[in-house]
Amino acid sequence: MSNVKQITDAAFDTDVIKSEIPVLVDFWAPWCGPCRMMAPVLDQFSAKYTGKIEVMKLNVDDNPKTASKYNIRSIPTLIMFKGGLPVGQEIGYVPMEQLVKKFEKHIQ
Repeated sequence: MSNVKQITDAAFDTDVIKSEIPVLVDFWAPWCGPCRMMAPVLDQFSAKYTGKIEVMKLNVDDNPKTASKYNIRSIPTLIMFKGGLPVGQEIGYVPMEQLVKKFEKHIQ
């Protein structure tokens, strides 16, 4: 069972920008192979930091407004938001170890 939540343009401000805890957003699309490869890694990351972080997925095909706002040109793109601001970004498939190294500093 995944802790990763699907979000939309309409819910982005409420679920991500106004979140009390850091949020890692996966900008993805169903047709993207590397995006599908990231899914189990994100599930593992979410489980490791349960209660300390939210992991959310935004389908760029269905939600072009937010993807455009954050200048998403390649997918998957992972952006960590903390206090409503982007604080870190990774583009492409990354293994769990790299995800932890990149984003752990932003998690309490």
